[in-house]
Amino acid sequence: MRILLTSSASYAPPRGGSTRSNLAWLTQLARAGHTVQVVSAAWELESHTITDGITIHSIKDLPLQASRLGDSIRSFEPDFVLVSSEDLSHRLLREAARAAPGRIVYLAHTPQFFPFGPESWNTDPAAAEIVRHARGVIAIGHYMAAYIEQHAGRAATVIHPPIYGAAPYPRFGNFPAGDVLMINPCAVKGIAIFLALAKQFPAVRFVGLTGWGTTTEDRAAMSKLPNVRLLQSVANIDSVLQSASLLLMPSLWYEGFGLIAMEAMLRGLPVIASDSGGLKEAKAGTGFVIPVQPIRSYLPEFDEVHMPKPIIPDQDLAPWCEALQTLTADSNAYAQEAEASRAYALHFVSSLDAGQLGRFLETLPATKPALTAAQKALLVEKLRRR
Repeated sequence: MRILLTSSASYAPPRGGSTRSNLAWLTQLARAGHTVQVVSAAWELESHTITDGITIHSIKDLPLQASRLGDSIRSFEPDFVLVSSEDLSHRLLREAARAAPGRIVYLAHTPQFFPFGPESWNTDPAAAEIVRHARGVIAIGHYMAAYIEQHAGRAATVIHPPIYGAAPYPRFGNFPAGDVLMINPCAVKGIAIFLALAKQFPAVRFVGLTGWGTTTEDRAAMSKLPNVRLLQSVANIDSVLQSASLLLMPSLWYEGFGLIAMEAMLRGLPVIASDSGGLKEAKAGTGFVIPVQPIRSYLPEFDEVHMPKPIIPDQDLAPWCEALQTLTADSNAYAQEAEASRAYALHFVSSLDAGQLGRFLETLPATKPALTAAQKALLVEKLRRR
C-alpha cells in the first residue's frame, strides 16, 4: 500500500504524544513493506527527510498552504490518506477530502481538535461530515471511541498506538527521595494544581518537564518556587522517569488517553491523575484517580503557544494533598501502588498489536485515485495502438 499521513504538528522533529503515536504506526507500516509519506508542518525550516523508511515533507505554515497537501496527494497517489486530528482549522481535512475522495482515514487523538463535540475548539459541520463519511476512523482508546460515536454518530475502531517499545522495561521508583514529576505543565494540564501542591509540600522536590503547552508565564510561576526545577524536552523519557518517585497528571481538559501515564506505570511509578476522559482508562485497576472540575469554556484569545486561554474552575486541593502525602510518606502504600501500576501496565502493553493498523487498512478496499488529464491521454494513446 501507499500511505500518506498529514498533520499540522511537527514531525521533524516530532512533538507531542499524537506525533509519537503516529510515527510508531507509520514505522510499523514501513517495516511491513508499505510506502509511507508524511506531509506535516515545519517546526522551523522546510525540509524533506527520510527516517525509519518514512519520507517526511515538512512545510512551513502548512495549514495556510493546504493546496501543497493536495499537490502531494496527486503526485504520490496514495491508497489511503491518514488525517491526524492535529488540524485545528480543519483545512488539511478538507483539502485531503478534495484531493483523495473516498480514501480518508481519520486518526482521532485530541478531542479539542475534532470538528465536532462539546470539547471542540472549532466546530465545523462540513469537516465533521467528512469524518462521518471517512473510510475509517481510528480512536486511541475506548473513551475516545464512545465520544466519537456520541457526538459524531460514527463508530470508531479502537487501536492503541504501539509506542511503548519492547520489554523488558526498567523498574524505577525512588521512594521517598525522588521527584514529583509533571510533564507539559500548562493551564489545560493542571499546572495550577501542580503549583499549589509545591507550595503545600515545601520539603518535596517537584520537577516540571516543559512541553508544547508551557508558556513563559508558566515557567516564571514555577521558577519562583525554590522546590520546583524546570527541565527542557528530552529525547529519552527514561532519563527523567528514573529520577522520579511518582508522576502527577492533574489534567483539566478531556484527555484522549494517558500515554505518559502508561509509560510511567510500566516502570513502576505510581501516578496521581485526574479523572479526565481517557486518563481513567489508562489508570484502570490502579488507585489515586481524583475528580476535578474540568475546563468548560475558553476566552476569545490565544496565548503565546497558540492555545485558547481557558477559564480554570476552582479545584478542591484536599484529595490531591492527601494522595501526595500518602505516596511520599507511607512506604507500604507506595509499594502497593507501584506494584499494581506496573502489573496493569505490563498486562495492557502485552496485549497491543503493532500490526493492527496495517491489517485494518488492508480490510478497506482501496479506491484508486482518478486519472490525471495526462494519464488519460496516455491511456487513450495506448488503446489506439492496439
